Amino acid sequence: MSAGELELYSTQDLVDELLRRTTFQGVIVHAKDGAKSPTWEGERVFSVRHSPSLGTEEAGRLLDAVGQYIAGMA
Repeated sequence: MSAGELELYSTQDLVDELLRRTTFQGVIVHAKDGAKSPTWEGERVFSVRHSPSLGTEEAGRLLDAVGQYIAGMA
């Protein structure tokens, strides 16, 4: 699938497709209403979804580990 083809799908469709794939074992965080511009202005609301192979606690631990990693980069 080329980048041009991806533009034809909504964010929700892409997230749903990724979560259907058994090879995906992770967490998706995305702007709930989409990002209409490349710059961040004002407040955004995010959605978090995780693969069915991860339990809620496992997904939370994964997000915590990612958060710690990002914090250590600053």
